[in-house]
Amino acid sequence: MKVKHLDAHMKVCLVQASLSSCPRRKVGAVLVNPERNTIIATGYNGTPRGSVLPLCAGEVCERTANHIPSGTSMELGCHHAESNAIANAAAEGIPTRGAWLVVSCSPCLMCAKLVHHAGIVHVVCVGGYQGGDAGPRYLWENGVAVVYMDLPAGFVA
Repeated sequence: MKVKHLDAHMKVCLVQASLSSCPRRKVGAVLVNPERNTIIATGYNGTPRGSVLPLCAGEVCERTANHIPSGTSMELGCHHAESNAIANAAAEGIPTRGAWLVVSCSPCLMCAKLVHHAGIVHVVCVGGYQGGDAGPRYLWENGVAVVYMDLPAGFVA
């Protein structure tokens, strides 16, 4: 993939992250067809689609309030950006086999399993390494490339 396209996809990923209502960490994800350099689906972390009830307690994340470390007790908290992007592609009947995923943090183990089984072959983590290593380790061990890239010019964490 050309650098200019990857840079553009990373920027879209960060814009998607800005849509999140999560008070703990705003995460965005973009699924890309690497052969055509086109976006096939996007997602960000948040409440269930169409829900009027927040998953967390408003301005305080349930996971933060209960001192739950990243990558553990995944049944608590919001829907993750990676799973939302994959679900959005599935809802539209768009295949993910061979796709790249651009995400604004390292995937948790639950999302890493979903990424692998969706046939995604390359994960780009924007802004460097964040979070635990269980997800990236699972991906590496199962043949999915994981790279860490700096934020694009003009973006701050």
